[in-house]
Amino acid sequence: MNYQQTLDYLYTQLPMFQRIGSAAYKNNLDNTIAILRLIGNPENKFKSIHVAGTNGKGSTSHFLASILQSAGYKTGLYTSPHLKDFRERIKINGEMIPQQCVVDFVAAYKNNFEIIQPSFFEMTVGLAFDYFASQEVDIAVIEVGLGGRLDSTNVIIPELSIITNISFDHTALLGNTLEKIASEKAGIIKPKTPVIIGETQTEIKNVFIEKAKQNNAPLIFADENYKAVNVHHINKDRLLLSMDIEKQTSPSPPAFSEGGKGDVKPDLVIPASHSEGGKEDAASYLNIETELLGLYQQKNIPAVICVCKILNNKGFTISETHLRAGIKNVVKQTGLLGRWQVLSQQPLVIADTGHNEAGIKEVLIQIRITPHHHLHFVLGVVNDKDIAVILSLLPKDASYYFCQASIPRALNASDLADQAKAAGLTGEVCGSVQNAVLAAKKNAQAGDLIFVGGSTFTAAEAI
Repeated sequence: MNYQQTLDYLYTQLPMFQRIGSAAYKNNLDNTIAILRLIGNPENKFKSIHVAGTNGKGSTSHFLASILQSAGYKTGLYTSPHLKDFRERIKINGEMIPQQCVVDFVAAYKNNFEIIQPSFFEMTVGLAFDYFASQEVDIAVIEVGLGGRLDSTNVIIPELSIITNISFDHTALLGNTLEKIASEKAGIIKPKTPVIIGETQTEIKNVFIEKAKQNNAPLIFADENYKAVNVHHINKDRLLLSMDIEKQTSPSPPAFSEGGKGDVKPDLVIPASHSEGGKEDAASYLNIETELLGLYQQKNIPAVICVCKILNNKGFTISETHLRAGIKNVVKQTGLLGRWQVLSQQPLVIADTGHNEAGIKEVLIQIRITPHHHLHFVLGVVNDKDIAVILSLLPKDASYYFCQASIPRALNASDLADQAKAAGLTGEVCGSVQNAVLAAKKNAQAGDLIFVGGSTFTAAEAI
């Protein structure tokens, strides 16, 4: 098979959650374990960082990969889903896995797959780990696909784990309360392995504390150590976001190792760089710049700083210069797509992959602070989620263009329009994402904003 035939095989023969939903979800790790055993357990041949969470785990993963690249490490990056090219899921130093590697892997194990009957995601995890091991990466950043405890990536023994935040998403599979969802995400916490919680949420904080205690794992709440303050856009012609990260006065202590002391000190300081004004205060980081324009990135960077400190304590060398360069150049170095991504300036068209309640709330904050006269909202969602809450959040004075992405999971545009009308939203049914964007551009006046989102796949097709 050539590359296109290989992709067709993967998409049609292996159940794919992104296309068909929960029917592709496996409630155990048996297939993943079988695949990895078949190919020589490559997950044991490289160091890794494991990243879970409801929102922010993709951006956080890309930030970390970019920082590690800036520090000179050969860095693998495994993420999902892809937006344009399947190979976005598997990268080394920002370069996608070669087509031939995909072809060769599937050809080598196709007969075994027909016996194991893995899902698309299980096979992709095997491919990624095999590629990272064969290329002898120094470290790989591994993003959880869904949940944590039963996710196919949860076979690694990482240097550390990160859980960005918890909100309602995939409730049919992960549970219908934040506590249940948090418990599933906490399933990536490993014995004596540091874990960083990106966003302290009072109602579920104890879920992580108890799981860390059970595993004797040092636990750090990143936003109790650092907070982003004074966040603003700068040099708009260069499209950069700048923020100051301030050290908190009462950092959360490390926890739960023998003898009552943690294995990792959260207040270890990255060596400060020297500037024209002299040595910077390493407790705070002023003017951290990034190509990612969403203000919600302020929630991700404190965790990234904590990760760098832990890695330095484990023998890595990540300076403040590396940290700044990696955050600033994350799009350039990793190819990240879909985070408040500007598709055109005249008219201003922006796409974002935020798709659950918490993600949409962040998108709406960003829309409100983006100068515009009238909002044109290209909206498409998937059919296996309760969208009533999301529709209730959307502004009623916007013009809507209802569409559906080209996947079986997409909710029919007419059905979406009916539900939106019941929520007080009005607009036109456009069918495809392309038609919806064209209609919005036709109606947009000078100074208007066209936003494209509602699901990852709606944003992906616009991009």
